Amino acid sequence: MTHPNITDPARLNSATKYPSIRTHHALGERGALLEEPTRFTGQVIATEKVDGAGGRIVLLPGGDYAIGSREDLLHARGDRIINPTLGIVEALLPLAERLAELRTVHSGATTYFLEVYGDRIGKAANQYQSGGGVGHRLFDVAHTPDEILGLDPAAISTWRENGGQNWADEDILQDLAAHHAIPLTPRLATLAAQDLPESIEDMHTWLARTLPATLVALDDGARGGPEGIVLRDSTRSVISKARFQNYRRTLELRAAEAAAAAKR
Repeated sequence: MTHPNITDPARLNSATKYPSIRTHHALGERGALLEEPTRFTGQVIATEKVDGAGGRIVLLPGGDYAIGSREDLLHARGDRIINPTLGIVEALLPLAERLAELRTVHSGATTYFLEVYGDRIGKAANQYQSGGGVGHRLFDVAHTPDEILGLDPAAISTWRENGGQNWADEDILQDLAAHHAIPLTPRLATLAAQDLPESIEDMHTWLARTLPATLVALDDGARGGPEGIVLRDSTRSVISKARFQNYRRTLELRAAEAAAAAKR
């Protein structure tokens, strides 16, 4: 890569990874949720959580860029070898080229985080397509300053997992998506924090009512089952994920325990 401050791709990879997102209700033993919901204040934005492969486009000064999966960098501009993992590079390369030509990054790194989904990508591929289609949806954008790229890997990881990344807020994210014609993950609702369901059972009901089927199906033959919903405040200082599978499993375990107790 040509940026003089980027001498170690491992550091760039670590500094531009997506941090872990907590489950909306805390996760306990055996994969069961606890009655401990994430606390938000102000307005909460609910978006569809798409079940695919996390991809990223890392834009650098001078029109340089890299494309990565959730864990690894797979391609850099000008490379003759492209890692074919999950089809992420193939899916994102045209967009990366288009964004890089704009040369909007003058320092550090700006990372576009996208979910790549569809044909043979993960166990849920048939929920989104039946004819081999692949799509991508933007869900976040973050900027990493030059000084972070020079830290040692352990310090970079600590910085990333403790909210160090400079995230685009909802208004900026919407503007970027519209300006560059990048499809966003569907916006489902904006609600006051106090209106979020408190209990696990109520959250399960709310999920089913808010997102009965995926909104990002790629063809009419898709099965249409959604993965869940991501909740974030407008500044992205608090974020959590609510997956249907977690709530179903928790309620099934509770029902099984109640049935066992009734037999004693």
